[in-house]
Amino acid sequence: MTYDLSPRPLNPAFEAPPITWPNGAKSALFIGFDVDAETAWIGNNPSNIDRMVTTSHGGYDARVGIAKILELMKELGLKATFFVPGWTALAHPAACEPIVQAGHEIGHHGYLHKMPDREKLEDAFEEIDRGFEALEQALGVTPIGYRAPSGENFPELLAYLAKSGVRYSSSFRDDILPYRHRLADGRPGLVEIPVNFAFDDWNFGMSSRTSPRPLFGRDAVLPLWIDEFEATHAWGGITTLVLHPQVSGRPMRWHILREFLLHVQAKGDVWIATGAEITGHFEHLEGDQDR
Repeated sequence: MTYDLSPRPLNPAFEAPPITWPNGAKSALFIGFDVDAETAWIGNNPSNIDRMVTTSHGGYDARVGIAKILELMKELGLKATFFVPGWTALAHPAACEPIVQAGHEIGHHGYLHKMPDREKLEDAFEEIDRGFEALEQALGVTPIGYRAPSGENFPELLAYLAKSGVRYSSSFRDDILPYRHRLADGRPGLVEIPVNFAFDDWNFGMSSRTSPRPLFGRDAVLPLWIDEFEATHAWGGITTLVLHPQVSGRPMRWHILREFLLHVQAKGDVWIATGAEITGHFEHLEGDQDR
């Protein structure tokens, strides 16, 4: 493959339009969980299938993490979007079914959590198809939202997602407002609900024996989250969380997340919504602008 390195915006998406949030809210919060389970450890490194202690990081999702996150969402009266790889849904249906039963949204997160690779288009498309099939088989759902495994995407995949019926993505990191992707042929693509990397709990709460790195506690994480949220709120943007039950479902980190969500709720002027709700609102605003 040759690479076009000519100077140009590398994301040709449409500019984010001015957005007013429902009910007079000043900003929005999108609570998203990536329910990777063991796929976080085997999707891009299949040899880990024979390293049971390594994969047990992901096994925490089904044994403890998912249930504790659902408990927190119920306590606070919140709805979230759970991006579930197809493999996770098939391997742990008893842990994943309560997500649907509690009324939360299920999003697409690939099948085996393989990072999309533009040089392996058929593999990338197969991850999408198998993910849809598995989520329908295990949970009876057809998701409209997608979060890229390992956070990567490319033009052909954006077009394939749109063709497959996906209406929104939550992977890109280049805005504080939702916007509409522009496909390579110029057609409108998915709605993007952009991510702020500061709210990815994996950065602060996950390590491993094979690639050890420091872990960060409450005094480092909670002030960072609050300060970043407060600044985004002042700018009228959307705070998008990238959380993992195998991280934020751990005891101390569960309490960090709880404190953060209570802080947001106490503002009183934040619209807390699922990806589907945010996308529906964005599409409604687009309709108003077209009239």
